[in-house]
Amino acid sequence: MRIVHVSDCFAPRVGGIETQVGDLAAHQVAAGHEVHVLTATAEGDGAAPPPLAPGGAPVHTAWGEREELASGVVVHRITSRVTRGLPVTVNGSSRIATALRELRPDVVHVQAGMVSPFAYQGASVARRLRLPLAITWHCMLDGIRTPLHWGARATGWNAGTAALSAVSEVAASRVRAVFGDGAHEVGILPNGIEVATWAPPAGSHEITGAAQSSEGGLPLRVVSTQRVAPRKRTGVIVDVAEEVSRRLGPDAVHFTIAGGGPELADTRHQVERRGLSGQVDLLGRVPREDLPALYRERDVFLSPSRLEAFGIAALEGRTAGLAVVALEGTGITTFVRHGEEGLIAADDHGLAEAIVQLAQDRALLGRIREHNASVPPRTDWADVVAAAAGEYERAAHVAARTR
Repeated sequence: MRIVHVSDCFAPRVGGIETQVGDLAAHQVAAGHEVHVLTATAEGDGAAPPPLAPGGAPVHTAWGEREELASGVVVHRITSRVTRGLPVTVNGSSRIATALRELRPDVVHVQAGMVSPFAYQGASVARRLRLPLAITWHCMLDGIRTPLHWGARATGWNAGTAALSAVSEVAASRVRAVFGDGAHEVGILPNGIEVATWAPPAGSHEITGAAQSSEGGLPLRVVSTQRVAPRKRTGVIVDVAEEVSRRLGPDAVHFTIAGGGPELADTRHQVERRGLSGQVDLLGRVPREDLPALYRERDVFLSPSRLEAFGIAALEGRTAGLAVVALEGTGITTFVRHGEEGLIAADDHGLAEAIVQLAQDRALLGRIREHNASVPPRTDWADVVAAAAGEYERAAHVAARTR
């Protein structure tokens, strides 16, 4: 099968749509498919360019710059200098149309976020060319559902011309609100990880140390891996740490925040101002390949985000054997059940309550950690590639029905 992904961004980063698209595309190539990516990201916009295949140096084509990656994925960068790196391309629709006519894909898979002008251009072009089209949303669509709903009605997108999906059920509910419950079946195409990379070493599911007993002054070790930015609500972690310290004492729980971002300096100041320097460590950005080792030294993964469509970092922590504490109504509940893989809280105060409960009830913490370390989630890339194939089959049926 020849698959074309359309994504605003495509560069190696810590997380986000671009990482998921790159990993999905690479695993599809490994499964025997021919995979292309159309993107508005210029080479060098990420932290480092992805490794190219031998002889895969960039070449210019009629619609952009083509490069073959070491993974076997072929990337087409449809960019414009005048937009200064933004995912908006001059004559983008016509250039995408030229690419799709030449590539003749069996399916076009659009990867959409909250604001994805290039991806939406790709969806419109694929629809106009009557190509099998799958669209996956990686966001919650909160705040823009009403304008999207009326835009879909005005342009006929509620007529069932694509296989729509989202990365979790809570994200899919927002897509249904845009397109109408009866207009589309909205599938679930979760994010994926290499389970073997994150899983603890064989036999280590017999958790010891802080997970089993609070005797001997062993603190509960909590980690949060996220971008230190307003949307991720890093300040809530500091609030939780302050409440937990007040209730249990300064030595009962230790918090680690791994991640960089625009609020890192301000968060450090908040930690110092509240006298929490001994309870909260801010590591800054940690390379993704170093996170499994970091998780092996922790007990709990804490996610304070409210607008988490999936929660790939929380999934990695859960796969590593950590108990997950998160808010209800987020995509994290796709793979975390209350009392099984972690604790789900109704609000920010509930997050602190959950941390206190796990610090005091080490038997509960041990049961959750042993379950997470010994029972892998169903989100390995083999599962996700199979789920994507199901979406492509739906897209082919939709295209046949509307021709």
